[in-house]
Amino acid sequence: MTGTGTGPAPATDTGTGPAPGTRIRLNAPEPGWSIEADVVVVGSGVAGLTAALRCAAAGRRTVVVTKARLDDGSTRWAQGGIAAALGDGDTPEQHLADTLVAGAGLCDEEAVRTLVTEGPAAVHRLIATGARFDTAPGGEEIALTREGGHHRRRIAHAGGDATGAEISRALVAAVRDAGLRTIENALVLDLLTDADGRTSGVTLHVMGEGQHDGVGAVHAPAVVLATGGMGQVFAATTNPAVSTGDGVALALRAGAEVSDLEFVQFHPTVLYLGPDAEGQQPLISEAVRGEGAHLVDADGTRFMVGQHELAELAPRDIVAKAIMRRAHEQGVEHMYLDGRHFGAAMWESRFPTILAACRAHHIDPVTEPIPVAPAAHYASGGVRTDLRGRTTVPGLYACGEVACTGVHGANRLASNSLLEGLVFAERIAADITENPAPHTPADPAPVTAAPRVALPLLAPETRTAVQRIMAAGAGVLRSAESLARAAAELDRLHREATEAAEAAGTNTPETAPKAPEPGVEAWEATNLLCVARVLVAAARRREETRGCHWREDHPDRDDASWRRHFRITLDAARALTVRTTATAGFPPVLAP
Repeated sequence: MTGTGTGPAPATDTGTGPAPGTRIRLNAPEPGWSIEADVVVVGSGVAGLTAALRCAAAGRRTVVVTKARLDDGSTRWAQGGIAAALGDGDTPEQHLADTLVAGAGLCDEEAVRTLVTEGPAAVHRLIATGARFDTAPGGEEIALTREGGHHRRRIAHAGGDATGAEISRALVAAVRDAGLRTIENALVLDLLTDADGRTSGVTLHVMGEGQHDGVGAVHAPAVVLATGGMGQVFAATTNPAVSTGDGVALALRAGAEVSDLEFVQFHPTVLYLGPDAEGQQPLISEAVRGEGAHLVDADGTRFMVGQHELAELAPRDIVAKAIMRRAHEQGVEHMYLDGRHFGAAMWESRFPTILAACRAHHIDPVTEPIPVAPAAHYASGGVRTDLRGRTTVPGLYACGEVACTGVHGANRLASNSLLEGLVFAERIAADITENPAPHTPADPAPVTAAPRVALPLLAPETRTAVQRIMAAGAGVLRSAESLARAAAELDRLHREATEAAEAAGTNTPETAPKAPEPGVEAWEATNLLCVARVLVAAARRREETRGCHWREDHPDRDDASWRRHFRITLDAARALTVRTTATAGFPPVLAP
């Protein structure tokens, strides 16, 4: 991948979709089976299942494809809750103000206004679907708490700290009651398009034995990406193992624009399990601080006091930076979260999941402070969409963490993620229902009408190398030097994969590098490398510190040069093109 220029490129405000032409695909067998639908939804979190239920209710033949089981996505891991102006005295305008502050000047205000005004009704529709939120003692009103960046108590929660699990339970039950067709344990591979560049379905690989096995296709004129995040691109993350950036990588290969990938939110309070800990780490919800826990150093000093008016409840980027600074000053790897004053009863009733996770690692929050450090948590950027969830590829939609709606800007406000998935999923379903795309019969052999270039696959063991490179060079602290080193190492991995693929097609000695066989692990590693290279390229270009993007060599925010978004695409030669917007708002995704 190559970038264009060294500073902000000339702004382009037209939003034309990709012209039909050669696109990139994963190296995979041709589909051996296919099914027909009106809509295929890829992902089974709050965004995907909400979109699927609304489409099905409108009479659209809807198929849900999910990488593991229906309830195995990122939604079930959400502890804190869902933010909306539900309480007395709270208003959408106040929610909007807090969101804009957290987004550090890069939120699309129209998108945020859509979120906060439609959010309360969307939450009530979720309740009508079957989700049960915690209520205030002795009443039926929803109990609300605070999290970082919120000036009011507006976080609805369920099961104490098991909000995501309850939302997932309710939506999965609704999907099963509605009899929606689902394909579980299926990794989506590539987008199918017709000769005009319009979406015509997806290819996917079903793992294990079932009604369909191996590589197949779902033909549909509308595809909704709700594949979640890409936290597994880093060595330590709160994301589940399935979060390998599959949706963003697929969209890039299909010619769609992505934006804001440099803004990866590192949750400030993740259970610290040692310097060599890798993979999914236990999250210590921001709601713990919302209920009054304090961040302290080893001496018991509250270091957030005086750093921000909200102290421990400052936006996540500010808290994460403060933890890293204090740890660097003291030559240690972590800080502590002290909630001992809660007492056993509160820990057991309000935070049972967190209490159990800590005790499983031999830490008892009732009697001792919890060691915490930042870890990769949420991608504020993703596949660029408009307010109806449409991407720059006709017929391709995106919602949830895989999407970049402009709501989060440079730093997501706590608990806005579930709400964003809910609101924009409903908007996508409305657009699909009101503007049905033409459905042309599928070819017997389901391939794209445009020529396709196979992407060299990474060996499965390379996944760990990508994660360590990203943790070292593009983590919480970034610099020109660290990012250049990361870019060079990622380029080396890509070059080695390309050389192995080229050697596999020639008569070479047995000592030549062997190309990996197509399979889930190789596809995931390849997707991770793809999104890692784009993330690093964007982070290198943004020469400022803003939100959760922290450049040590450019410590100040620079609105004059950088209060804009990148619009990033990948061409058939795998070269990266970076354009910028003229303002913090997004241009249209499709030509009028």
